[in-house]
Amino acid sequence: MNPGVSTATITLGPSPRRRALLTRRVRWLVGATITYNVIEAIVAITAGTLASSGALVAFGLDSIIEVASAAAVAWQFSARDPETVERREHTALRIIAVSFFALAAYVTADSARALLGGGEAEHSTPGLVLAALSLAIMPVLSHAQRRAGRELGSASAVADSKQTLLCTYLSAVLLVGLALNSLLGWAWADPIAALVIAAIAVKEGREAWRGDACCAVPAAGTAASARTTAPGPSDCTDGCCGHQTGPEER
Repeated sequence: MNPGVSTATITLGPSPRRRALLTRRVRWLVGATITYNVIEAIVAITAGTLASSGALVAFGLDSIIEVASAAAVAWQFSARDPETVERREHTALRIIAVSFFALAAYVTADSARALLGGGEAEHSTPGLVLAALSLAIMPVLSHAQRRAGRELGSASAVADSKQTLLCTYLSAVLLVGLALNSLLGWAWADPIAALVIAAIAVKEGREAWRGDACCAVPAAGTAASARTTAPGPSDCTDGCCGHQTGPEER
């Protein structure tokens, strides 16, 4: 070590004060996600039943599954001490994984029914409006929760943000499917795209079930040094970290 060169201890993860702030943020985001999905489920299932739209009903059931996923994270972060939050991580991840699998199973079954001629849906203005709103709202909630989860090093928060992001994809599929069905009569477009999303849901469910670790972003004030010490993308097994960014990069 060269004389005159000072060293600093590198602390991975946020400071206690920052952790408390991020924990409150995750609670708020999860609460907002649950509230919106409950409303979304009621509107989608009602509109889908009235229009005989299997896609809309499936979208509403997906919202219920997302509520279960978000509720698992809400339960995890309801604890007041970090140790309990960490202990609940594994259970929360398993619940999220099952939610992904349940979503994939239902979407696959509903898509197969639609492709085999399960009936033609009628035009649904409420369905189109709901899909457009979800397409605008869900990416914002997903990004905010993913960012907070990555900084906390919480795999469950990141996994739930992926569940919310999947709702964005489903919203896009629903919007395109309803529009094509209303304008061109292309009833097959929605179930084909939905099958692709089901495959993505299985992939995300497998990652959550394995409970792969999520790397924490270095604490504020250590970013410059942490670039040489903090785990990089190759050290993260679930892809939740990606490129480790310091405060000055955010």
